Amino acid sequence: MAKAVEFAYTARNAKGKVVDGTLIAESRSLVLANLRQMGLSPIDIRAGDVGTGMLTKSFGRFSLEGHVTIKDLSIATRQLATMVAAGLPLVKALLILSNQTDKKRLANALNAVRLDVQSGLTLSAALEKQRQTFPVLMTSLVRAGETGGFLDRALDSLAETFENESKLRNSIRSAMTYPIAVLGMAIVGVIVMLIFIVPIFQKMFEQLGGTLPWPTQMLVILSPIVAWASPFLVVGAIAFSFWWNRNKDAEGVRKIIDPLKLRTPIFGRLFKKIAISRFARNFANMIGAGVPIMQALGVVGQTAGNYTIEKAIERVQESVRLGTTVAQPMASEGIFPLMVTQMISVGEDAGSLEIMLTKLADFYDQEIETTTSQLTSLIEPVMIGFVGVLIGGMIITLYLPIFNIFNVIH
Repeated sequence: MAKAVEFAYTARNAKGKVVDGTLIAESRSLVLANLRQMGLSPIDIRAGDVGTGMLTKSFGRFSLEGHVTIKDLSIATRQLATMVAAGLPLVKALLILSNQTDKKRLANALNAVRLDVQSGLTLSAALEKQRQTFPVLMTSLVRAGETGGFLDRALDSLAETFENESKLRNSIRSAMTYPIAVLGMAIVGVIVMLIFIVPIFQKMFEQLGGTLPWPTQMLVILSPIVAWASPFLVVGAIAFSFWWNRNKDAEGVRKIIDPLKLRTPIFGRLFKKIAISRFARNFANMIGAGVPIMQALGVVGQTAGNYTIEKAIERVQESVRLGTTVAQPMASEGIFPLMVTQMISVGEDAGSLEIMLTKLADFYDQEIETTTSQLTSLIEPVMIGFVGVLIGGMIITLYLPIFNIFNVIH
């Protein structure tokens, strides 16, 4: 089989407009055929090896092609499910899907999947080759649908999973955006005051003479230190953001950060509810799609989004392999609430595990929504008070020597 190559093309569309883009194909002739199917008249086609990154420049996880979000995957999966259910050939559906998406990275991945399917691979095997774009949950559900002959229903279930995950992330974002923004503005305000305002008052204090109150002395001492350290702090913050985006999913980092998330005073309970909701929702969808429990447990642990819960589910999987029920080892882990283990136990006994897991996921989704709403209501006044005390305290500290002078005069 010829090696897939990424081709950059310049072509003219039906309206006469010149457009640029890329396609992954095994030969120039296939690119020409694809461009004609897309209604484009080729002007120039240039080849570059996919593996060398000649046409795709990336820096760690930052890519010029654009990041593929969970929302992009939910839209693409829903469209693919609709076309497959309507009886459209899979190769044709993938071609339409790759042409419709605005994300270059997703379009390239879909083109690569289409070429693999065209050459005889199953859809799940083709998706697995693009694991940097398509998660393991997607591959597993599609494989189950192919095996059971219900690919359209598996894709529907997958689209619903991605849509729920997208809603979940929006809820988290709405809860975290305000406090982060306010805290960021407070830090910037303090730095600006220390670098620009405090030196002005310092000169004035030197002219007035006398001994400064100790709070004012602290600000005067901090001012040159912050002015000197600020460039290093900015560079360090940028370097850390790049490092974090490259390493946040590394096992060594997750092993330290994820347990701390669950123990965070305010947000710990929210993070736990999010992880359990993901586990229950994905487990229910995989069982409903006909995936064996052992295989499903191997996948849902990775999708929970927390290292502690992932490892707990791995231990549950090992216990199930030895012949126990799912609920028994979960109860002994200590990380799962009693209601979760009891409902799973009832579901196993009654043969309705999928239904119980779905009810659990719905319950925790509602809990997440309620918790984020409560946190937003609580954090708003707390952050306003914090910023007021911080900035107000600095202003009062700067004016203390002036108040003292007035007291001496009078």
